[in-house]
Amino acid sequence: MSKLILDVSVSLDGFSAGPNPRPEEPMGDGGEGLHEWAFSGEGPEGELDAGVRKELDAMVGSAIVGRRTFELGTAPWGGTPWPNMASFVVTHETRDDLLADNGGTFYFDGLESAVRRAKEAAGDKDVVVLGAELAQSLLKAGLLDVVWIHLVPRLMGSGTRLFDGVQAELIPEGKPLAGAATHLRYRVAK
Repeated sequence: MSKLILDVSVSLDGFSAGPNPRPEEPMGDGGEGLHEWAFSGEGPEGELDAGVRKELDAMVGSAIVGRRTFELGTAPWGGTPWPNMASFVVTHETRDDLLADNGGTFYFDGLESAVRRAKEAAGDKDVVVLGAELAQSLLKAGLLDVVWIHLVPRLMGSGTRLFDGVQAELIPEGKPLAGAATHLRYRVAK
């Protein structure tokens, strides 16, 4: 059965986006730097980081996305976060499905229904979670299964806190991998 996996880059001070997110800077001021590890592929740690990214891409069967992440991320992604893939946007405002420029489709639904539909769409793969507020809602509802954190050696000072006000027990899975970011994996205790 598909698992819901939060895969997120976060600064040492706990921010998953910088301050002042807006259409021209969807990750906020300085926030794009949190993802440099996934795209550079350079240096001795480049292969390790590239391997982490390839593993994620291979296991994703669908995505579940917060409304704000959808609104800010669609233009930089060029459509859905992964081409030709179903992405479910959690929102209280339903609307018609949206065929994206890259062959994927966005579906709009409430939290539990979006989770159910995303798991069905993922088949034998997993569902990746995008958005800090969505991750918090999934944790509170007991629906999030796994947390993959890419800890980036950067201090943002302010921005979007990843787990603001949420409590959960996370159980380490495997050893940390250190590249340009330190890659950590946890199972959510239920």
